[in-house]
Amino acid sequence: MGIDADTLERLVPDRLDPEDLAGSQTLALHVERYAFAAEHARAGRLLDLACGVGYGTRLVADRRGDISEALGVDLAEGAVAHARECYAGGRVDYRSGDGMAFEDEHGFDTVVSLETVEHVPDPRALLGRLVSLLRPGGVLVSSVPTTPSVDLNPHHLHDFTAASFRAMGAAYGLEEIAALEQVQTLDVLDVFRGDKRFKRENLRPGLPAYYCRHPAALVRRIGSTLRFGFANHYLTLAWQRGGPSSLRAGTTGRRAGGDARA
Repeated sequence: MGIDADTLERLVPDRLDPEDLAGSQTLALHVERYAFAAEHARAGRLLDLACGVGYGTRLVADRRGDISEALGVDLAEGAVAHARECYAGGRVDYRSGDGMAFEDEHGFDTVVSLETVEHVPDPRALLGRLVSLLRPGGVLVSSVPTTPSVDLNPHHLHDFTAASFRAMGAAYGLEEIAALEQVQTLDVLDVFRGDKRFKRENLRPGLPAYYCRHPAALVRRIGSTLRFGFANHYLTLAWQRGGPSSLRAGTTGRRAGGDARA
């Protein structure tokens, strides 16, 4: 099964066009997130859920010799096949599977899932699944865009702010131990110049009609542009899990998840 290398949702480093500056910038952001994950990972077993083509799983394992086993899991069988071909070996392996159904009886000391929760119907449930896979004292590293993305990107189902993302982790009793903030500046004229990022991301068709159906999305877009200009902001958090009570914490209290749906 092949993979679509022509999408910013599924970057394939060895197939990236050298002239594609947008793809190169996006890859650099992903690599920086994985380097952050490696810095805060715990010794022992590592899970990279929604690992894509696997380069990040390999990066963390290579930077941390105290990781005994690194497992990358992704829903796309083609991506997993590429990961096995290019990055597997030694302590690193890959498996295809659905994150919401994935189970492991031994647990993991570190769980990484980057740019994932905005894609699923119930991000809070996915975060709960990730926490359940952590051993007590383990570290979860996850990231989301914190400027609006649902209106432009049909692959995204939820918008987050830094506050709403932090609140979602707090609902499971997770303790924030480190944060990485990233900014990707955009030139609005690139849309008209045919910049590849706007072709490759398959921007939502019929955007004016979408805003008519979702006026709150337009308000968020205007507010974000006035505050941040033409830029995408991202937040990666490293959280530490406490004891068993941290799982129970996620089952009570006010719902804390993404603040918008497509």
